[in-house]
Amino acid sequence: MNKPLLDTLLPKVDAKYTLITIAAKRARQITDEQSEDLKSGKINPVSLALHEIADGEITWERKGSGIK
Repeated sequence: MNKPLLDTLLPKVDAKYTLITIAAKRARQITDEQSEDLKSGKINPVSLALHEIADGEITWERKGSGIK
């Protein structure tokens, strides 16, 4: 499973930092679930999270408006 291109991911979020944060949080959730494919090393949790973002399965909402 190869990673989706950055060009397909950036329109889904407002910034690269947001993309990294969302992907990291989702990858942590995937790791905590510990499916059989993850245990065998067939699927990288970060790649799976990026694919979910690219497919529109993961949504996010900004809860603030910048630096306070």
